[in-house]
Amino acid sequence: MPTQPSFTIGLEEEYLLVDRESRDVVSEPPGEILRQCRQLEGERFVEPELLRSQIEVNTHVCRRVSEIRPNLLHLRHTIAETSAQFGLAPIAASTHPFAHWQQQHHTPKARYEMLTRNMRSLAKRVMVCGMHVHVGIEDDELRMQLMNQFTPYLPLLLSLSTSSPFWEGQDSGLKSHRLPVFDGFPRTGLPEHYDSFAEYREHVEILQQVGVIEDATVFWWDLRPSDRYPTLEMRITDMCTEIDDALAIAALTQSLMHYLYRLREHHMHSREFHRFLVDQNRWRAIRYGYDEGFVNFSQRRIVSISELLPEIVDMVSADAEALGCLDELQQVLRIPERGTSAHQQLAIYQQGIKESGDARAAMQRVVDYLIETTTRGS
Repeated sequence: MPTQPSFTIGLEEEYLLVDRESRDVVSEPPGEILRQCRQLEGERFVEPELLRSQIEVNTHVCRRVSEIRPNLLHLRHTIAETSAQFGLAPIAASTHPFAHWQQQHHTPKARYEMLTRNMRSLAKRVMVCGMHVHVGIEDDELRMQLMNQFTPYLPLLLSLSTSSPFWEGQDSGLKSHRLPVFDGFPRTGLPEHYDSFAEYREHVEILQQVGVIEDATVFWWDLRPSDRYPTLEMRITDMCTEIDDALAIAALTQSLMHYLYRLREHHMHSREFHRFLVDQNRWRAIRYGYDEGFVNFSQRRIVSISELLPEIVDMVSADAEALGCLDELQQVLRIPERGTSAHQQLAIYQQGIKESGDARAAMQRVVDYLIETTTRGS
């Protein structure tokens, strides 16, 4: 019987760098931005990403979600203040409203050069950013069990985070255009079901031995056992423009994993559903966010977010209290009341079109909102 997991928590966020005047993505930002940020925060906390226009931050490993707030806000401000010296700004959104991926350049790093060689145009096209939540689950077998049981909740988490409604100057009609873009990569989407850690490692080793992959860091599932840390890594979410939304989703993720572990300790388990069925809700979250509800497979009906979310929050409230993140968990209920970043972006764009009829100017208003909101919070 494994010892209780630590349930530590940490976040990764990815930002796009934009020019403050044109509001467009800067395909070749000054390398001094990354160098200064890494000197200020440490190399492990600020990293380059696949595209030169992107920058990634990693929080400390925290015991409580509340510890993440000052850390994450500080990191966002560091990126913003350093970028401002060069007339740039970071935006916490999963796509840029009007930038074109064809104009982007990959970071000159061996791993990214290999990805670009292997993925060709797919690698250049992936001008998208995401938020990853790591939860400390140290036992290998338990990570597999919780991964299987957590998978049905992934579409809900995506729906609460959507921030990518636009692509190359067009309203994509999706709340999350990021995922269809990223799904062009292999080894993406919902995780496979594994009965044991050994079965999972066998699949990794087969692909390693034939030279298809170097390691399991290129398993880009929506939820995966991290190959670098003893964590279960939730990766389905878009970037949250609002820090409060990021913390609320982190709290829900951590609390759900604690809940599933608690059920297991009482010889119970959450019902698992076939990947085919869960994928239907994943598509609904991509297309509608939470606006059109989700399929309840047991009851064979569509349930609204106003019905589903309070039930889940109530279900895991005891776990959130045990983890010290009840306040942050309760904040998740505010997201549908106000709307996600995708809702806000669409509203700003539509208001801009109504007032001026100028699509480009309306898109620039959206970028202004993203710049301002990325560093808002206390």
